[in-house]
Amino acid sequence: MWVVKIGGSLNGDPLLPQWLSLLAQLGGGRVTLVCGGGGFADEVRRAQTHWHFDDVAAHNMAVLAMVQSAYMAHALQPMLQPARDKAEILQVLRGGHTALWLPYEWLRDRPGPDTGWDTSSDSIALDLARQLNAERLVVVKSCAIDPTASLAALGETGVLDRRFAAIAAGANFPIDVVHRAELARMRSLLIGEVRLDS
Repeated sequence: MWVVKIGGSLNGDPLLPQWLSLLAQLGGGRVTLVCGGGGFADEVRRAQTHWHFDDVAAHNMAVLAMVQSAYMAHALQPMLQPARDKAEILQVLRGGHTALWLPYEWLRDRPGPDTGWDTSSDSIALDLARQLNAERLVVVKSCAIDPTASLAALGETGVLDRRFAAIAAGANFPIDVVHRAELARMRSLLIGEVRLDS
């Protein structure tokens, strides 16, 4: 089973429907999709900067931004099946569908290491991949990606969040960061023609 995280930067991208269609058609029974917050999360940042409310509120609002992106993805591609937790995800996958995660379980009542802006939807997707004992995590980005860069270097340059590399240490599955234009490569990977690390 794979977790595929689509960056919120694709929310307004013409390629988004193609990514959703690809994952819905070829990911049935083995892919769980995580959506980034995109512009919805950017609005949370703006509101917090303006009103100076605490990070717990901002964290919860950003998680709900991910939920909004997921509902939009479902509206664009109804074959994706929403799921709120591990049990529902596994049920969707057993039914032969692609699961679309609604991360309500990441809402928090008190501050902690995961309630600041150093933790983004990338790290949240990584946490889900660990919970699900995923075979692979694929993170899809809009920005340029240096294929030789380490996860730490990608965190330093802002491609991934600053906590991602530390959280990923010791993960027992490969983590691949791919560009949004690599649809054909992802399709070949899903049907078993190529490996991501080839």
